[in-house]
Amino acid sequence: MFYSSVPRATSGAQRAESDSKMFDDHIPIHDEFIYCLGAATQVLKFGPWKDLKKTTDDCPPEILFLVIPGNPGIVGFYRTFMESLYCDYNKKYPVWAISHAGHCSPPPGMDISDDSVQTEDVFGLNGQIEHKLSFLQQNIPAKIKLILIGHSIGCYIILEMMKRLPGLKVLKSILLFPTIERMAQSPQGKIMTPILCSLRYIVYMPLYLLSFLPEVAKASLVKFALRGIKSVDEASVTASLDLFRVECSVNAMYMGSQEMLKVLERDDDTIEYNLNKLIFYYGASDHWCPVQYYKDLKKDFPDGDIWLCSRGIRHAFVLDSSKEVASIIIDMLGKVL
Repeated sequence: MFYSSVPRATSGAQRAESDSKMFDDHIPIHDEFIYCLGAATQVLKFGPWKDLKKTTDDCPPEILFLVIPGNPGIVGFYRTFMESLYCDYNKKYPVWAISHAGHCSPPPGMDISDDSVQTEDVFGLNGQIEHKLSFLQQNIPAKIKLILIGHSIGCYIILEMMKRLPGLKVLKSILLFPTIERMAQSPQGKIMTPILCSLRYIVYMPLYLLSFLPEVAKASLVKFALRGIKSVDEASVTASLDLFRVECSVNAMYMGSQEMLKVLERDDDTIEYNLNKLIFYYGASDHWCPVQYYKDLKKDFPDGDIWLCSRGIRHAFVLDSSKEVASIIIDMLGKVL
């Protein structure tokens, strides 16, 4: 599998700027853009560890939290969530997130894809799974234990990762609002399937025109679209601006169309084989994975660690409940760490 850090993608000045960014209390955060399987990929890293394979620390971390996003797979949506996890564990463990291939808006001088590298359908659902496996194999030392956190379709990707690479040292996989079965049959899927599979092309021209708006106008449009949410995370507003780049939205919608067609039956064999490593968290009013899916899973796997949200958190929790979900995960992991 091909992987490249692509030095030309970020100039020395750009990389220095991203490496020096800090949140409150001097939290180090590294925002990197690379090519992975020939696709532009954003990697957001909380903690001082920039390269786990070349760390010079006397005590390198033993555990990595890795976030696999939903769709759109823009890591900026998870910024506040990741900061909360990093701080709640006393800055002891690195917390990383990897974008989906081609869902990020890379810096000037870097294209969405590297034409010199031929990777079959990296922007499709199967390609996104191989994209994450390639990243792991190239960037994460085999000795490091993983806590994988998936959101929405990220949960499906994690199950596939564990199936395809059973040697992964996974301590726990936390599957938040998991779209792992019957997506097209869900209430939201019935609405989105025709849009994503047949009508998405009509959205391209309006997106192209909107892409010429100044950043302030784009941010105002996002805030208007999210006006029904009382306390929108500002990080989500900033992350949403990537969707005004036509290629990013096109890739996200293309992946979504494949989700509707390919996420069908629940993979009970993989769940059963890894049951002691899996934690499922369902929403009580989630139109992508309704409560019946939770009940079916609970019935078929009575010994599984399967939760139903009692706090009214929405499927897109990153919009307003990132800190709350981070605290829930702390409770879930309990004595694991």
